[in-house]
Amino acid sequence: MKKPKWFLKCIEFVLPTRKTLVVEGDSPPNILPYRNLVLAREGGEDWAVGFMCPCGCGKKLEIMLIQEVKPHWKLMVDHSNRPTLHPSVWLKTGCQSHFWLRNGRVIWC
Repeated sequence: MKKPKWFLKCIEFVLPTRKTLVVEGDSPPNILPYRNLVLAREGGEDWAVGFMCPCGCGKKLEIMLIQEVKPHWKLMVDHSNRPTLHPSVWLKTGCQSHFWLRNGRVIWC
């Protein structure tokens, strides 16, 4: 059963923050961790970040980071390895989640 967004907002602040894991390559692996993000880095260049949709629907998200691709996002990782994505992530199909990822926490829109 899919949880309502108000419930997800409440539990996000109780759960530990998401962290960033780095793998070598131009795309994230097929199997992703439940909470953390996987950054695909090849030759020192960040290509994409993969993670599971935070709503719990099970969809694997691949967010492009290279500027030549449209749309693309900017990933910032702080000293505690917590990710921030800009702009927000808005899924137009499926669960239609819309959220910000700030300092390793999901902020629902």
